[in-house]
Amino acid sequence: MLRRHLLAGFVFGIALMGAAACRAGTEALPGTTAESDATDIHLPSDSELIAGSVPQGRTLGALLTDYDVVEADRIALVSAVEEVFDVRRMRVGQPYAVDRLFDGRVRSFEYEIDGDRRLLVQQADETSEFLASIESIPKEVSVDAVEGHISRQTPSLTQALDAVGERIDLALQMADIFSGELDFSSELQPGDEFRLVVERLTRNGEFAGYGAILGAEFVASGRPLRAYRYTPEGGKAGYYDEDGRSLKRFFLKSPLKFEPRITSRFTSSRRHPILGYTRAHNGVDYSAPPGAPVASVAPGTVTLAGWTNGGGRTVRVRHNNGYESEYLHLSAIAVRPGQHVSQGDLVGKVGSTGLATGPHLHYGLRRNGRFVNPVIEHRNMPPGDPVPGVELAAFILERSRLFGLLQPDAVRAAN
Repeated sequence: MLRRHLLAGFVFGIALMGAAACRAGTEALPGTTAESDATDIHLPSDSELIAGSVPQGRTLGALLTDYDVVEADRIALVSAVEEVFDVRRMRVGQPYAVDRLFDGRVRSFEYEIDGDRRLLVQQADETSEFLASIESIPKEVSVDAVEGHISRQTPSLTQALDAVGERIDLALQMADIFSGELDFSSELQPGDEFRLVVERLTRNGEFAGYGAILGAEFVASGRPLRAYRYTPEGGKAGYYDEDGRSLKRFFLKSPLKFEPRITSRFTSSRRHPILGYTRAHNGVDYSAPPGAPVASVAPGTVTLAGWTNGGGRTVRVRHNNGYESEYLHLSAIAVRPGQHVSQGDLVGKVGSTGLATGPHLHYGLRRNGRFVNPVIEHRNMPPGDPVPGVELAAFILERSRLFGLLQPDAVRAAN
């Protein structure tokens, strides 16, 4: 028996298949014109909009069968979907809608893949063929200002943003922007403060994520760091300092985001916690929860992805200018030897394999074959490429506009 789910209040937040839920026509009576007092005849709808969410254990074909869709349309629709989307990746609980004619044929099908994308399948010109596509879900964009403080009660960026009602996604963005300037795992101090201007996305009045951070200021130990988003002509959007120099560095400050803290620093003499004797510690140890993502600090090629004595699961990446980074004690490895990785790409997850007393990351850095102190080496990295000279005037105008939005009074007024 056909189970029709006419769910009141089901909204995708988009123009869902036009007015498929209710179609009506009008017809002029004989002897009348468009200008005369014609009486409208309302024709009954020839279809219904069936909406629901994907149940456990049901395939797309099974869903269509539940609604008595004719076999030819069911086969053609599933075939069209498989050209653009793996139907095995339909997730339980995700919303869908079927615009079904009363004779069992289908006009259209829609499935929400995630908060940003939808799968749309439509009948092609009243034929038995269907066209499938994946589209972005439109959202409303506003620009909001946010400010916060690092304190003993909120010692991390995540906690400081949570205290003002924001989410971890925003902390991750901000950490990425300043990753070449500030190590959020070890350099934050009570009294530090930050302000930022960010795009906020909403859908049907509900929060739907963050867009880009347009401008940000972080005052660390009295030292102001500012970032302005700017897109050079024909290039990609990036973040630049007051003088138009790129904030992107050759190395990230840390292979972890910002939650961990340094538990053991680079030194020529350290008593090993397991072996019990003194030897060099050729890297930095970060305390981090098991499973935390570990990122490559710079673009390069993986030279090792496997087990090493003492280091457990280990990844090494060769970079330009004679550098090689290594990541030890991983619980899982996400790359293979010979693979090219970009800066920030996942190489593994924090663990306690090898000679380790608990979950942590040992991060080491070699230059021309010799171990160097990663903290000092990162600090000495030169700034990135600047805004092109011919665009400096345009950048200064944008910088001035964003700087005004970042002022404390402006931030508080926005909130």
